Amino acid sequence: MRAQADPTLDLVTQTSEATAAPRTPAGRRRVHRAWFVAAVTFVTIVGAAAFRSLPGLLIDPLHEEFGWSRGTIGAAVSVNLALYGLTAPFAAALMDRFGIRRVVAVALTVVALGSGLTVWMTEPWQLMLCWGLLVGLGSGSMALAFAATVTGRWFTARRGLVSGILTAASASGQLVFLPLLSWMIESGHDWRPAAVTVAAAALAVVPFVWLLLRDHPADVGLAPYGASEFVPKPPPVTGAARRTLGVLARAARTGPFWLLAGSFAICGASTNGLIQTHFVPAAHDHGMPVTAAASLLAVIGVFDVAGTIASGWFTDRFEPRRLLAVYYALRGTSLLFLPMLLNLGPEVHPPMVFFIVFYGLDWVATVPPTLALCRDRYGDDSAIVFGWVLASHQIGAALVAWLGGVARDVFGSYDMVWYASGALCAAATLMVLVIRRRPAALTVPA
Repeated sequence: MRAQADPTLDLVTQTSEATAAPRTPAGRRRVHRAWFVAAVTFVTIVGAAAFRSLPGLLIDPLHEEFGWSRGTIGAAVSVNLALYGLTAPFAAALMDRFGIRRVVAVALTVVALGSGLTVWMTEPWQLMLCWGLLVGLGSGSMALAFAATVTGRWFTARRGLVSGILTAASASGQLVFLPLLSWMIESGHDWRPAAVTVAAAALAVVPFVWLLLRDHPADVGLAPYGASEFVPKPPPVTGAARRTLGVLARAARTGPFWLLAGSFAICGASTNGLIQTHFVPAAHDHGMPVTAAASLLAVIGVFDVAGTIASGWFTDRFEPRRLLAVYYALRGTSLLFLPMLLNLGPEVHPPMVFFIVFYGLDWVATVPPTLALCRDRYGDDSAIVFGWVLASHQIGAALVAWLGGVARDVFGSYDMVWYASGALCAAATLMVLVIRRRPAALTVPA
């Protein structure tokens, strides 16, 4: 007689089959679906990064065509950078409510709309609306909080490495588009084809997101990569804005949040706000051609990819706060030497190449250890907490993008900005070392 099947055994068997990586007919394991989701996320962030490579190239063309001051143009950049950060925590909550695919597809469309409309602008307020508001909101919805959400849902192992790879996507977008956009502006003496190219790049990514991205491993019957048990898809979380603000209120009662937010604000000030926005016009002030300066900025993107992935690997193995202290100390030291390097002349000389390589390796190497500290201390709310920390990053970037333009108008050079940013990096080094070595709890206290 045939024995009756044990339902408990069947459930265990089904669970083990769901958590295991699928096998080919020959018995070999296939690549886990999480890596394909990470690849689509990488491409999406590359597309979103395209517009972020444009601001530093447009300062001089817009100043020459419309007569707008660098402070006015820098203010539009600052609105963009601030919204890029402030949108991120709300976008993370919206992804919990409506799903990753919908939020990212809409965000890419908004970026394309804002970039495309700039070709018809004639007044500074239109620059604020298109470049600042629309592109800031759209790109902020695909900020590093998007990467944190994907990493948290699809991976339990290799999170530091994946965080580093997805963070490097932003630098890869800069690498791909900077030389092309600078060549367009220089060869045609017009910035509008570059803006249209950015809009087209954002739209081109939308089909990939809609067709290939999935919100959760449970959607395809898998466990997260590295998990030993199947994880059911959580129900949609309503009240995205209320939850986002509630997480902020709870996190703000903890010391590590303010130390992470303050140090990450300095990170944004010394990267997106300073080098990405003002390096090209500063080098042009010293006689360097725009294409050469933009190419150097693209080289930063090359080494940023390597540095950020390596930082993710280090984060899986070493104490994150000590890594951050080393990164900020080295960055501040390098900024103190930049005015001297620019004064050596318009040629791309070896000391400048060394600075570019060094700065590229350190550009956003701070992200994986910062994300790891958020995850250790704030648990399930870590993506939203990191979104708020990222908001501080972009507020710091926005302030320096504006103040750097003002300083250039007032003093006639950027030297004071480089020195001040180096001092701020020294302060960031001390801030991350003050963070307690071991978290008191894994969730935000109620």
